[in-house]
Amino acid sequence: MASKLEALQRWVNEVVALTRPAHIHWCDGSDAEYRELVQQMLQTGDLIELNQQTHPGCYLHRSNPSDVARVEHLTFVCTKDENDAGPNNHWMAPADAHAKIDELFDGCMEGRTLYVIPYCMGPIESPLARCGVEITDSPYVVANMRTMTRMGAAALARIEREGSFVKGLHSIGELDPERRFIMHFPEELTIKSYGSGYGGNALLGKKCHALRIASWQAKSEGWLAEHMLIVGIENPKGETHYVAAAFPSACGKTNLAMLIPPEGYRQDGWKVWTVGDDICWMRPGADGRLYAINPEAGFFGVAPGTSDSSNPNALASIARDTIFTNVAVTADNQPWWEGLPGTPVTDWQGRPYDPANGPAAHPNSRFTVSAKQCPTWSPKAEDAQGVPLSAIVFGGRRPSLVPLVFEARDWAHGVLVGGAMGSETTAAATGAVGVLRRDSMAMKPFCGYHYGDYFNHWLSFDQPGAKLPKIFHVNWFRKGKDGKFLWPGFGDNLRVLEWMIARVEGKVEGEATPIGTLPAEGELRLDGIDLDSAALNELLDIDQAGWKAELDAIGEYLHSFGSRMPTRLLEEQQRVAKALAAAEPQREAVAS
Repeated sequence: MASKLEALQRWVNEVVALTRPAHIHWCDGSDAEYRELVQQMLQTGDLIELNQQTHPGCYLHRSNPSDVARVEHLTFVCTKDENDAGPNNHWMAPADAHAKIDELFDGCMEGRTLYVIPYCMGPIESPLARCGVEITDSPYVVANMRTMTRMGAAALARIEREGSFVKGLHSIGELDPERRFIMHFPEELTIKSYGSGYGGNALLGKKCHALRIASWQAKSEGWLAEHMLIVGIENPKGETHYVAAAFPSACGKTNLAMLIPPEGYRQDGWKVWTVGDDICWMRPGADGRLYAINPEAGFFGVAPGTSDSSNPNALASIARDTIFTNVAVTADNQPWWEGLPGTPVTDWQGRPYDPANGPAAHPNSRFTVSAKQCPTWSPKAEDAQGVPLSAIVFGGRRPSLVPLVFEARDWAHGVLVGGAMGSETTAAATGAVGVLRRDSMAMKPFCGYHYGDYFNHWLSFDQPGAKLPKIFHVNWFRKGKDGKFLWPGFGDNLRVLEWMIARVEGKVEGEATPIGTLPAEGELRLDGIDLDSAALNELLDIDQAGWKAELDAIGEYLHSFGSRMPTRLLEEQQRVAKALAAAEPQREAVAS
């Protein structure tokens, strides 16, 4: 090992002494290594071969039934000062956390192989990229990390050049929910995860590094690590605007990232380019604009609901060389989940399918696939400097109150809009489904430090000379009185993105309201969709009394973060509340 890698070798030696594996394997990321891993997992039953005629290179992995989602209540941020972790995180003192989890790691790899996975989050040559090394005893994790990151020799070479990396230690342990923890030590750039083989708990490059640890790195280094897709919208003139968007898990991020334009738009020459579907790292460039990279190299997408009508590009992406986790299987051994045609014969646990047991595929079942297999994958995803952002979009599942789209007045208002974002909970997180919870910037489970400091960090980008993206909020999920969605969604969401881009370019005026700027009459292109004026009015309606209550609730939420909440954001909340109060008498006068 060269001198710069001494720290890595030293750490590997310490882990070997603690975990006592039978074998040690340094991963090189090669095709041959991947093939060997797959063969090994087919023999042990960790993978099941799917129909190689219909799905070449595709395999199924079944998790332990107690290990199928992120476990936020067992996820800790371990900073020296509890206040630095903030009320948005579970905290444990670093010394206590190390002691507790190291006791579990003691001897846990006896009889197993220890894998050393050097990886890079982001294009290998990008100054925005950051490296890490995960040590794991799970070949399933190795196979997934190979798809999700730039893993192997090139990453190891960058680590040797830079001498710094995020340390991630993982063991599936006994898969016992009572012996399961995910610990983050931001000040040490270290992650320790024990007792889970599930994606976000075990693929440490994903949420653990790319969001929780990276958000801490970003705060200290002057950039942002965010839970956002990145999509390019190319107009008929060949001009492309890049948009980053934050939605809580299972709110349509992947669908928007891979959007297919409506037929009329396609005929006119509109194109959509996929840069990323889940994570966005952005940094101000020399020209004052924010430039973004997708630190991931693959998609770890939610399978149920992915269909030919909702996301044909995702379906095309996963037709080959994909690892499926916790999906069902058909009689001819094809992967199946709710939303696909056909009938399953075995469910996600391998049992004969019986509707009495619940859905055939687990609601949080997944596919892992290289981003380059997406028909709309953008080669710009490999650009070292990233893509310049024209807009940032926030959104969530709100059946009422929140209109289809509105634009924040300025950056500070945009930070409030993102901070106040709420959504109904989904199956991607453990706990009740369908409960409204605030999920600022869709980062509540992922921000590695105090939310007050996080909002302050966002506000700090509003500097003289900054050419920041416009900030918008969308709600594809508003329902009418009949309980049905008012907006068609999916490809038709491009109509809303087109209006945003027109706002960015100064081509439409919009209509100013107390909560932000909404599309004025005639500004949304609606040809080709069945949407009457009453439905459109409902989609863009501002319920003054409802918004007054919403602003009060937002104020309470912001105050819950205590003295670290920036005054600027509290003032912004008060400004909007006062604007709503001032608009109320006018509305009553018109009504009378």
